[in-house]
Amino acid sequence: MKLNLTERLFVNSPIRLAIQHLEINWFQSIMPLEAGAQILEIGCGRGAGAKLIVEHFQPAHLYLMDLDPAMIQKASDYLNSTYQRMVSFCVGNATALPFADQSMDAAFGFGYLHHVLAWRNSLRETARVLKIGGVYYMVEYYPSLYQNFITKRILAHPERDRFTSQELRDACIEVDIALNHTFELKRLGILGVGIKTEKGAAADALTECRLKI
Repeated sequence: MKLNLTERLFVNSPIRLAIQHLEINWFQSIMPLEAGAQILEIGCGRGAGAKLIVEHFQPAHLYLMDLDPAMIQKASDYLNSTYQRMVSFCVGNATALPFADQSMDAAFGFGYLHHVLAWRNSLRETARVLKIGGVYYMVEYYPSLYQNFITKRILAHPERDRFTSQELRDACIEVDIALNHTFELKRLGILGVGIKTEKGAAADALTECRLKI
């Protein structure tokens, strides 16, 4: 689902950029990557997150995808030639990623998943393109933040089948992404770092953790 005007203004604002700086620093402190990785950003918007990914993670190549062609054009305009040498742009749907199985060392999602109606399919696609041991860096928001009395009148989001904290965590396990590190405000949103595991390993690790508790 494309952003409406209000949300476009926010995601393109200096406030959102400052928040992304904090998020990318947290990601890097929790799970740094070796330089030279193949990285995908889903829902790249105007490219501000992409610039931070290049600066902090030094990928061999960064694939930027967005549903909205206008956002891809903005990202192309935002990233100068220094960045574009290692960047590819793609208009695409998060529920059908145009990349091969296990082709990515890492994937970033700066708050795109809650815009996707079939969000479970999107999460499954993210897991599909990640290599075993690949990293999913995730920022997501809960409906109590974007569908409350005020925000639901000024923001545009799918209204049904929205994920809560536990539903998101369960969905990650189902697609073999182990959310090893999280920073969460239960009624607002989550920063998470997940690792793509062998089939069933994420669920086994969670069961083992619960047994120890």
